[in-house]
Amino acid sequence: MRRMRRVKILATLGPASSDPAMIARLHEAGADVFRINMSHTSKDDLAERVAAIRAVEKQSGRPIGILVDLQGPKLRIGTFAKDAEMLSPGDRFVLDSDPRPGTAKRVYLPHPEILQALEPGHTILIDDGKIRLEVESVSKGKATTRVVVGGKVSNRKGVSLPDTTIPVSAMTEKDRTDLEAAVNIGVDWIALSFVQRPEDIAEVRKVARGRALVMAKIEKPQAVARLDEIIEVSDALMVARGDLGVEMPLEKVPGIQKLITRSARRWGKPVVVATQMLESMINSPVPTRAEVSDVGTAVFEGADAIMLSAESAAGQYPVEAVETMNRIAVEIERDSNYRAIINAQRAEPEPTGADAIASAARSIAETLDLKAIVAWTSSGATGLRIARERPPTPVLALTPNVDAGRRLSLVWGVHPIVTEDARDIDDMADRACDISRAAGYAEVGQRIIIVAGVPFGTPGATNMVRVAFVAQDGGALGHGNTARRA
Repeated sequence: MRRMRRVKILATLGPASSDPAMIARLHEAGADVFRINMSHTSKDDLAERVAAIRAVEKQSGRPIGILVDLQGPKLRIGTFAKDAEMLSPGDRFVLDSDPRPGTAKRVYLPHPEILQALEPGHTILIDDGKIRLEVESVSKGKATTRVVVGGKVSNRKGVSLPDTTIPVSAMTEKDRTDLEAAVNIGVDWIALSFVQRPEDIAEVRKVARGRALVMAKIEKPQAVARLDEIIEVSDALMVARGDLGVEMPLEKVPGIQKLITRSARRWGKPVVVATQMLESMINSPVPTRAEVSDVGTAVFEGADAIMLSAESAAGQYPVEAVETMNRIAVEIERDSNYRAIINAQRAEPEPTGADAIASAARSIAETLDLKAIVAWTSSGATGLRIARERPPTPVLALTPNVDAGRRLSLVWGVHPIVTEDARDIDDMADRACDISRAAGYAEVGQRIIIVAGVPFGTPGATNMVRVAFVAQDGGALGHGNTARRA
């Protein structure tokens, strides 16, 4: 199954899309990776959904990635004696450590770490930013605030703290057990919510131990402020625009999206743009024009993947949402402006052999109008470095490692194929040509470029490129006279 686009589609599973037949339809419609949100999924449901995805994968013959999204800490106020109160601008309102039901003057905040971290001038947002408070003073177990934006506030509403770095782990006990269950069952990616600092990612890595890659969800101003540090220790990023738009002014989100997308590309790490991309398709069979433009912007920016949340998880039109996103992406990538925009964002290669070869392979493929860049990769790293170049030439990643293939299903422009490792240089060229032809990327007499590491099977040893002709029998013409080693 060859996709006619470079950007990948990540679809969230849920009540509208959890049975095997629907998962198969979503994959056929264009979903490359499936997201399982642990905020709404039990461990038993997790096991069932992973099994269903793996069954679809076996039937399609194409690696499918699975991303598990950890819930993260949920910060909430306590309850009110009357279940709800009205707060007016200018009122004084206290958040404290007293567990008694709240009034119009105060409410319990069952998070002592917040009360310890707050400082005068900090903003507190309640109920997705509908209520805005400004801290005036802090004493032991108590923060006195002034109501900036008032309204009705009710029991157990969520709390956001855009100015405050909280000395709390991004993982709760629930997250730890969910993480262990996810890596034991063999998922490919772990998305971590509430990231504030690079140490949050290190904590997940310690548990995952390489069994899954870690994606940092950028949804807090603290994470944006330390973006490069977080990228360095992460395997991928998600632009989580929902919470980001609560904790930061909405008008800043588009610029931050571009910053995160371009920073991730510079580092050569996948980036997913998420939240409300086709939100109206939860209840409508067609999107708004603004949503189409939003998806198009992410594609023009060179994002690795674009994500559907409630549209595919709980909406009335999950298949149509995936099909629509697929059509938009295909059309944007055909646009006459697309290639110029993508090329203008290309970063200089890192001073490593792998990056130099990836850049050279892209340049050679463009100059000679080659039909495919074929990367032999054990860990998936070679595929990632080539994807960083955003070449116009299709990229095939041949790997003996099914885990690497599944992880690469999230990466821009990479078509992963699981196959036996090459035995020698001639076998490498022969099978690269044969697979390229069988997969519809090259025809007899056309040329491809092959990127590999010698000795074979050594992760991170990318050190060779080779141009080869596809022969009549599917192998490579001209053994021995086209090899190049860096």
